[in-house]
Amino acid sequence: MGGQMTTDAFELDRRLAQDTIVVTDWNLSRILLMNDRRFPWLILVPRRAGMVEAFDLGEDERALLWREANAAAAALKTMTGCHKINIGALGNVVSQLHVHIVARREGDAAWPGPVWGKGVAEAYADDEAASLVRQFGARLRDPG
Repeated sequence: MGGQMTTDAFELDRRLAQDTIVVTDWNLSRILLMNDRRFPWLILVPRRAGMVEAFDLGEDERALLWREANAAAAALKTMTGCHKINIGALGNVVSQLHVHIVARREGDAAWPGPVWGKGVAEAYADDEAASLVRQFGARLRDPG
């Protein structure tokens, strides 16, 4: 499937749309904030239709995705002062290609295990979410 695809047919998966808050769009990816205040958590979704695996992207876009993931991870680590950044692209529940970037601290609600399926998500208050989106928007720099 690789190769260039247009953003014309891109549509964010329904579950991602319901569980996240849009932060910004970069050259390739839409940057989302997971609506769970227990974990500072960004999700990058390449704005290309039909992408399921990273290898579905062309070589240049695959490299750009990882540059974007690295830039988002570095900004998240700086903003949160966390001990560890977890990066993953599982796609078992939502097949649309997306990359999770999660700031972790020893003793957080899921430590040391993965964040998926641990407890119940705690949504941000509207003002808290808006403030975080502004902060991320000010810190995140598109490497594309």
